[in-house]
Formats: sequence, C-alpha cells, structure tokens
Amino acid sequence: MPNAYWVAHVTVTDPDPYALYAKGATEVFSKWNAKVLARGGTVVGLEGESCPRNVIIEFESLEAAQACYDSPEYQAARKHRVGAGEAQIMLLEGVED
Repeated sequence: MPNAYWVAHVTVTDPDPYALYAKGATEVFSKWNAKVLARGGTVVGLEGESCPRNVIIEFESLEAAQACYDSPEYQAARKHRVGAGEAQIMLLEGVED
C-alpha cells in the first residue's frame, strides 16, 4: 500500500487563531504517526500562483490521512483555521515502491 501525502497551500490572514490551529493540528498529526516533510519555509514560485505557506505531511496510507482529517480532534483544531486564512488542502496518494 503506498504512502499518502496531505498537501496544503495556505495564506494566513489572522495569525493568532491560525497559531492555535497549528498547535492543535500538530498534536493530531503526531497521534496518527504522520511525518511532516515540509511546513512553512522559503517558497520559490516558478509557475502559476504561489502561496506563502505550504505544508506536506506523509501518512502510511490514503485511508489514514482521510481518517486523520475526519477525526474529531482535527476538526476541533480546524475551527481555529477557518476564517484565519485561505487554504487549499488535498490528499495525494503516493506511488508504490
């Protein structure tokens, strides 16, 4: 079963509630044994529109990534993000080795 990736492109407009989201979401990701591969950091836009904050998180499967997103703990953290910025979030299945 291939790994899966949670990919988020974010523009934060209200840093205080977003910080609450980031803290809560990080705790949830830890419970799901997710591995943060990229979060924040420098962005070099090469083509198309770029967001200032980008996140890539690795999960053991697409099902695990979806279950994490749907979990009550993540949804509680998510409430702090809604209205604190613009986000595009997707789950992406990786390739099998």
